[in-house]
Amino acid sequence: MNETIEDVQRRLEDGVLWITLNRPDAGNAMTVSMRNEIVDWLGDASGDAAIRAVVLTAQGEKGFCTGADIRSGRTPLPPKPPGAPERIIGDGARIIRNGWQRLIASIQDCEKPVIAGVNATAAGGGMHLALACDLVIMAEEARLIEVFVRRGIAPDAGGAYLLTRLVGPQKAKELFFFGDDVSATDAERIGIVNKVVPRAELEKTLTEWAERLARGPTKAIGFAKWLTNRSLDSDRHGAYWDEGYAQELTNQTEDAREGLTSFAERRPPEFKGW
Repeated sequence: MNETIEDVQRRLEDGVLWITLNRPDAGNAMTVSMRNEIVDWLGDASGDAAIRAVVLTAQGEKGFCTGADIRSGRTPLPPKPPGAPERIIGDGARIIRNGWQRLIASIQDCEKPVIAGVNATAAGGGMHLALACDLVIMAEEARLIEVFVRRGIAPDAGGAYLLTRLVGPQKAKELFFFGDDVSATDAERIGIVNKVVPRAELEKTLTEWAERLARGPTKAIGFAKWLTNRSLDSDRHGAYWDEGYAQELTNQTEDAREGLTSFAERRPPEFKGW
């Protein structure tokens, strides 16, 4: 099943939803319509039993995503009463919450595992788009850039939340303060990507990982994602409580029964995703 929007592509193949940014000449900078489309697709993926894993990648060799396309405009503000200024305190923050933060959250909240395939430069919000994914495979020619300091602005798109939890506050501050390019080798070394491959092997590696996830016990993987993400913000008691209920729920799935049966019969499991 293929669906093509001018700037972003969607295809479903072998249980894997492929979402591909398709503005290579613009470094795959994100427009408002692209962002909203991806949010909707990821939301739908949670409840679609035919989708068991998601890949988020991009066309071209110039950029995975270089952040927001400021030339495409922003969501218009609501009308103001007579005498009110064009912008009221809170308008800007609301635009960010309903825009890039909503996009980043849609990846984290998707019940299916999401793999980023970073084919080229991921800068600013584009870097955070990759870091929000559950797994990151990066082309060795690609770079990550916390570009905000070069523009004289603070990080957005959930960057401080995401990066600090991945590398700790000291390293996160170094990347935010200086805005230096991070090579694929260094990104793997500091733990913000899972695997680095030559660009020519990126799609092959993404397919291998995604199809392996798509053959797995989808609910168990989804709960593992949920527990891991929640553990960053919960205390021990809350984490153990969540784990207990996740175990109870997943033990009732058909995949759990298949896992036990296949073990007893000494054969590979054939998981269905429910």
